[in-house]
Amino acid sequence: MSVADVVALTPIHRGLGFSFAHNYYYYSLKSVLVFLRVPSSSTMPMLILDSDVKLKIQTVCNGLRVTRQKLVFRGRELARNASRAAKDYGVVVSDNNSVLHLLLKKVCDPPLLVTVVTTNGKVFDFHVDRRRNIEYLKKRISREVKGFSDVVDQEIFFRGEKLRDDRVIDGICRDGSSVIHLLLKKTAKTEDVSIGKDFLLEPLLLNPAVELPQVIEDMINRTVEGLNSGNPPVRSAEGTGGTYLMQDSSGLDYVSVFKPMDEEPMAVNNPQKLPLSSDGQGLKRGTRVGEGAIREVAAYLLDHPKKYGLMGLGFAGVPPTAMIRSFHKVYNNPKGVDSCSAKDAKVGSLQMFMKNDGSCEDIGPGGFPVEQVHKISVFDIRMANADRHAGNILTAKGEDGKTVLIPIDHGYCLPENFEDCTFEWLYWPQAKVPFSEDTVNYINSLDAEQDIALLLLNGWDVPEAVSRVLRISTMLLKKGVERKLTAYQIGSMMCRETVDKDSAIEEIVRDAHNSVLPGSSETTFLEAVSVAMERRLDELIK
Repeated sequence: MSVADVVALTPIHRGLGFSFAHNYYYYSLKSVLVFLRVPSSSTMPMLILDSDVKLKIQTVCNGLRVTRQKLVFRGRELARNASRAAKDYGVVVSDNNSVLHLLLKKVCDPPLLVTVVTTNGKVFDFHVDRRRNIEYLKKRISREVKGFSDVVDQEIFFRGEKLRDDRVIDGICRDGSSVIHLLLKKTAKTEDVSIGKDFLLEPLLLNPAVELPQVIEDMINRTVEGLNSGNPPVRSAEGTGGTYLMQDSSGLDYVSVFKPMDEEPMAVNNPQKLPLSSDGQGLKRGTRVGEGAIREVAAYLLDHPKKYGLMGLGFAGVPPTAMIRSFHKVYNNPKGVDSCSAKDAKVGSLQMFMKNDGSCEDIGPGGFPVEQVHKISVFDIRMANADRHAGNILTAKGEDGKTVLIPIDHGYCLPENFEDCTFEWLYWPQAKVPFSEDTVNYINSLDAEQDIALLLLNGWDVPEAVSRVLRISTMLLKKGVERKLTAYQIGSMMCRETVDKDSAIEEIVRDAHNSVLPGSSETTFLEAVSVAMERRLDELIK
């Protein structure tokens, strides 16, 4: 705390001019000359009328704020009433030895607005003193949020980096308002957790009431068997994030693919050394660093089979995917780890490894079956995929010897807006072939509200912006096939021709915004979207 001495000296008579800051002031006989001494500054003379001392000090000394000052006279704090006169403070013209101590309160930065997002999508806002640490934030959550009494035992992530309890918040959130991800550990049964001498691997169920499908349990068990046999994860040299191929017990085959959240592109432990995100945004607009794993799991959940309830792969063939926690010394840990520890475990998506003959980048699209291209186009339109290129579509041979396309890498699906929708299949000839009756029936069976409910059931409380995108993209897909449009025609409405030109779907959303009153309900807004969309579609088929 800084101290400035204000020394009362002699009365100033009427007519005496006093120069200060290139201005001349004339004061009454009751004016008092004082000297203001501010640390790291020279002593400044100042005239105080029989009026407010604090107000005068602020007027003369630029930067001193009245609300952050305290006046002490003879060991007692003076009244804070701004209307009090100098004589009311005990400073009188006859008391030449009066000294006022002006205590300058340290100007503290305003509290940070910290948004805590759990892996099941719950969002909480807290105003937190910058000087507090992560342990304090956990206690706040535990005290103020129902159902989070055990939050002190949970893990906090920021842009993919796991934060220690002693980390000061000001050193983390330097951009004013930041999003912190709170990852909840599963309350797991003993058999659900596999800890070896050098590894840990456990499923992370966001809703313990939901049982893992058998196909995922088998994938996890085979992955654990491989780790128990001493076969370490193998880091892939491809991709922009950390991707680890998990081996089976023989070490001859891969079982699954692990993608840690803290090694995603622009995350803190990204092995490709991409620059950190400055604002939390991911490589694709409408996504955030550290959320790729959640979207990978969501893509699998929403890839429904043609008949609901069937196990195995869905309509588009997205590989089975689950959220897990895993530790291994092979993972990218620039700060190093000494031994297997739950506190050093990484959270990410574990996806079944699909045997393949390469990706669509390796061959031309001419030989791809139409139905295989259509299944991926339907999925991408519905999910507003912001990253569909030929490199993340694998090729394989089915039991009948025909080519099968396998879509992977869905960390940029379900974005918060349509800005970066990217579909490489738009340029393939199959996209201009009409959909089959089976595909049209599948599209007509889709229900965005059921999809959102399914994600909720599995623990992801989908952000409203993402829910809106899913509703609108599903609406476009269904209205498009109703008018017998092709995948090319529908997909072209979702992708920008140039970076700076809005796509048709973005223009539709904007028109809907402009046609409803501020504060209108989501239902009203979606009705406006429907009207604008139908008008645009009808123009397209004329």
